[in-house]
Amino acid sequence: MPTSSPELNALSLADKLAVERTNLANERTFLAYFRTSIALLAGGLTFLGLELLKDVSDAGYFLLVLSPAVLMTGLIRYRVVRKRIRAYYTTV
Repeated sequence: MPTSSPELNALSLADKLAVERTNLANERTFLAYFRTSIALLAGGLTFLGLELLKDVSDAGYFLLVLSPAVLMTGLIRYRVVRKRIRAYYTTV
């Protein structure tokens, strides 16, 4: 996330690197939510698709509903944290 704000340019190199680490950690956390969402989606489709697992098809539907909820939670959390990071470092 290259920025050219005067406030960020006034930070020391160590502080700039700390901001980048914080941004990368936020992105990594979002990717973990995304990966979990994909796994839940795959599990739900597996439960629904396999003949052997017809007894637990309700669990498949539950996982299919849970998958986008996890993804949206991750996306909202990512955006909120990103906004807080930017707000904090523009006031420093």
